Amino acid sequence: MDAAQHAAIADELSAAEDARATVPLLTARHDGMSVEDAYAVQREWHRRGIRAGRRHVGRKIGLTSKVMQVATGITEPDYGAIFADMIFESGAVIEHARFSNVRIEVELAFVLGTAIEGPHASIFDVLRATEYVVPALEILSSRIELAGRTIVDTISDNAAMGAMVLGGTPVAPDAIDLRWVSALLHRNETIEESGVAAAVLGHPAHGVAWLANKLHPHGDRLDAGEIILAGSFTRPMWVEVGDTVLGDYGPLGTVSCRFV
Repeated sequence: MDAAQHAAIADELSAAEDARATVPLLTARHDGMSVEDAYAVQREWHRRGIRAGRRHVGRKIGLTSKVMQVATGITEPDYGAIFADMIFESGAVIEHARFSNVRIEVELAFVLGTAIEGPHASIFDVLRATEYVVPALEILSSRIELAGRTIVDTISDNAAMGAMVLGGTPVAPDAIDLRWVSALLHRNETIEESGVAAAVLGHPAHGVAWLANKLHPHGDRLDAGEIILAGSFTRPMWVEVGDTVLGDYGPLGTVSCRFV
């Protein structure tokens, strides 16, 4: 595919985001569309956001756990961008209609104190660079129809990033064994999902290292101050208007939101 086609798809996805709508599968309409094409579409969408005044604050990593790969039928991780207007504080009241195909995941967010650059970033580089880790809820929003999605569709759609909610207790990465951080995901006071952070590639910091190495061929890196969502360790949970969601991370506290 060429740059004009990438730009046309970015236009289509931007329009779908604005309209809170979904578009048909890209891979069903663009034969031979590749993962590289998908990231080119995502980069173009991101550039347009920056030009429109949105502020880049981090990245999300998706599909890092077996439970998420089984849930989506996609077997490799992906990543997307986070803008400042996608971040809510715990307890936020959020407009459900702002998103499409709304689901929630529990994750850990790594806040970087120093930059991480590939191509040989390791878990140890991530732990050294991380200022603190904090509980998060990711709100998924899919602007492309869900049935039959491939990794190409998902990447083009900014890895289905809608928003995130930060809360709980920030912790230094060496203060606890991050593999054993667990979470109970409640919807309307009922536990719907539970999981442990080791489900993310054996250690959630592995996902951050994977991302730094993945960005390197594009001349990019993870910068100091960025927030990195390391990937879900539960299946995505559907939410509707009126639902209250709470993630209980035990010693790391809770993070919550309500959809109206």
